Amino acid sequence: MTDAAPAFVYEEHPDHPGWMRWGTRDTTRFNAFLGDMIVRVDDRVARVRMTPARRHSNMGDRVHGGALLGFIDVALFAASRSFGLIGAGVAVTLDLNTHFIGGGRLGEPLEARIELLKETGRMLFLRGLLVQGEGEVVAEFSGTIRKPTSR
Repeated sequence: MTDAAPAFVYEEHPDHPGWMRWGTRDTTRFNAFLGDMIVRVDDRVARVRMTPARRHSNMGDRVHGGALLGFIDVALFAASRSFGLIGAGVAVTLDLNTHFIGGGRLGEPLEARIELLKETGRMLFLRGLLVQGEGEVVAEFSGTIRKPTSR
């Protein structure tokens, strides 16, 4: 699938064999705040990773809930692109339900593990877990993405 927006990067990552680099070339957009992201699909589950830095922290030196929500939202799109269901930057989030279960640590990769529950003509229904370390659950989530309309 060819990306609809050339401002997005979806290419093999030179430092992580088997992983794709995901993100925007435009550093003035929100996605750039999240930092480098990589994605791959294993057995129908998309795995999207980022490493939180100090700029993602709260006053307790954990990953800020807003940064976690932002990452989860962007990860839904990275997963959908990796499943071959959408191009980059042309769909919208309709809802995102999240339950925080643990605190995310700085400097250690966070991984969103996302599965597609159902695809309809206009919608993608997804769910996943946000994990860190040896599978410690930071959050569980579900979301709906509306696919782009044909023009």
